[in-house]
Amino acid sequence: MPKTAPFEEHTDRYEGWFEAHDTVYQSELEALERLVPSPGYGIEIGVGSARFAEPLGLSVGIDPAEAMLEYARERGIDTVRGVAEALPFADDAFETALIVTTICFVDDIPQTLAEADRILEPSGRLVIGYIDKDSPVGQRYQETKDENPFYRDATFVSTDELVAALEAAGFTEFEFVQTIYHWLDEVDGPEPIEEGYGDGSFVGIKATR
Repeated sequence: MPKTAPFEEHTDRYEGWFEAHDTVYQSELEALERLVPSPGYGIEIGVGSARFAEPLGLSVGIDPAEAMLEYARERGIDTVRGVAEALPFADDAFETALIVTTICFVDDIPQTLAEADRILEPSGRLVIGYIDKDSPVGQRYQETKDENPFYRDATFVSTDELVAALEAAGFTEFEFVQTIYHWLDEVDGPEPIEEGYGDGSFVGIKATR
């Protein structure tokens, strides 16, 4: 089954997750806002239903799942159907590229990062938000992958692995934020947003050259 199939078939379940875990979502969103206070002309790669692109002020979204793009269009995003490894955009086209909870689904992380680097202007920034493989939530997701149609085919990465891949792609400067310190169903209020990584299960990286 293609990795896009669950996102085409279970769109309502995907949207329902954000409704059921609003405090988790708001904490993740606030963490990313620390890294993207002013995105300029920005794109979200793997935009999904634009739950992050719209509130963060990004203009463009690309995703392989048409059902998700329908939601993104309703949220005011200019959408393109496509994959992260072959972005149909010109070199130096964007000031910000955002990848949230998508890095574990791409087929080729080095190619994804190379393409993100290509479409960013020289002073642009790449922001990645993800569940750290080595965190409590990341470990639990991996242990229960078969129970979740979205994560069944996911390949989780650690922060150290992702930084190494970013460095190989030519990024040299990094800023980290983290949040989500409890299992998701136990979060009953805003989670702290802290610098660094290693404690929070959701990590955000801003990478520049």
